[in-house]
Amino acid sequence: MADLRHINHWVFDLDNTLYPSDAPIMAQVDRRMTQYVARLLSLPEDEARLVQKAYWRDYGTTLNGLMANHAVDMREFLDFVHDVDPTVITPHPELAARIEALPGKRLVYTNGSLGHAENILGHMGLTHLFDDIFDVEASGFQPKPHQAGFDSFVRKFDLPVPESIFFEDSVRNLKTAHAMGFTTVLVRAKHGPRDEESAAPDEHPDHVHHAVDCLPTFLGSIRTTATPDDDT
Repeated sequence: MADLRHINHWVFDLDNTLYPSDAPIMAQVDRRMTQYVARLLSLPEDEARLVQKAYWRDYGTTLNGLMANHAVDMREFLDFVHDVDPTVITPHPELAARIEALPGKRLVYTNGSLGHAENILGHMGLTHLFDDIFDVEASGFQPKPHQAGFDSFVRKFDLPVPESIFFEDSVRNLKTAHAMGFTTVLVRAKHGPRDEESAAPDEHPDHVHHAVDCLPTFLGSIRTTATPDDDT
């Protein structure tokens, strides 16, 4: 049982963290990104995909790469790539109950858009459980893992970092969180890593305090200030 009684701020990434990585949400986003890049740069989709992935690796997100190298309408990009069907996610009442039981403030920090977060959380029945959502626009389009984005997030909520925990599926994003003093939780991919950011079920990087394969199970096994003492 992980002892998290020092935690009073619970920060969750959205995609592939609050829902299982095998739900085909990001596959939809990825496909629409390719379509957007192809249209913007007048490229065939196979060439556009190479550009898309190079920008993601070099700049943290495809959008940041486009912003650095081309004229792009940021909101148009976000609206287009996040026009996805959330019904491919099966709502998880047990997850909702365990998030609701967490004592303190609960936040979502996503590299996606606010509308995307609201769409996913609404379908999952989780919207009312979170105090706020911090999206890529709120960060000044400085996505995770960029330090500037994390600094904006911490400032906005006056976050007590030593008393905060960060749940993520991205090994890369958790490096920044760990260096800042967050307690870090890696939500690993159930069926092996999807890309160089995600982790296999047996991976536990040094900068990760807790590596888990099932978020609801982990949240059901932790000690918090709301957990009854063993002798009560």
